[in-house]
Order: sequence, then structure tokens, then C-alpha cells
Amino acid sequence: MQTDWIMGLTGGFAIGLAASFYLLTNGKVMGASGIIGGLVDKSGWSTARDRIVFLAGLVVAPMVCIMVLDIPAKTNATTNAIVLILAGLMVGIGTRLANGCTSGHGVCGISRLSLRGISSTIFYIIAGIITVLVFRHAWGII
Repeated sequence: MQTDWIMGLTGGFAIGLAASFYLLTNGKVMGASGIIGGLVDKSGWSTARDRIVFLAGLVVAPMVCIMVLDIPAKTNATTNAIVLILAGLMVGIGTRLANGCTSGHGVCGISRLSLRGISSTIFYIIAGIITVLVFRHAWGII
């Protein structure tokens, strides 16, 4: 579609704005996996309310955009629920191993010129490319 780049630019701007706002108001890097991880392992329960509000925003904001902007609410990745669940688990494990996720390392780490963020981003992009090559082109799963 001719306007896909506009949606990507708008989404990137919104994520950058949210990351900046989170850093300015909480003094912490906006890393979704760390926010969730702090609730799961109970290390972040002192800020549980802020974490829950942030996570609720991650769920509600796309729903509002879908309704307001009349965007289709479907992905073209796969309709196989098992693949989606396994992919989610693999991403979760990977973010714990890397001590962060795309928002923490990719958005916030690179913008702060963090060597750990930059190197992590390079490695997860390479891992994503390899995963797509194997699962889509070699095995035909996705």
C-alpha cells in the first residue's frame, strides 16, 4: 500500500514519544519486558500501579487506534495459534536472556548511545532474520 510508510513513521513517532515521556516522568527506561518482568518476579511491586497502567496502555491504545483510524485488526504473520504462542514464549525467553527487549534496547538504548543496547539490537535483528528464513522459507510454517 502507498501509505504504509506513513503508518510506520507515525508508530515510530508514538513509541519514541512514549519512551521519552516514560523516562522524563519515571526516570527509568521504557522496556516492556522489564516492566512485565518486575510484576512477574515481584521485584517491581513497589511500582506495580505504574507498571499495570503502562501495560494497560499497550493493550488499549492499539484498540483505540483500530476503532478511530479504521485499521484492520488482523496480522498477516500466521493464523496458527501454536506458532503464535511459541513465538511469544521465545520472545519472552530471549528478552530475559538479553536483559531487555526492543523498546528497552532498540528504542531507548540506541537513542542513549548505549553500547549494550546497540549490540543487543544488532543481535536480535540478526536472530529475527535467521528465524524468518528458517521458519518461513525453509520449513514453510509462517
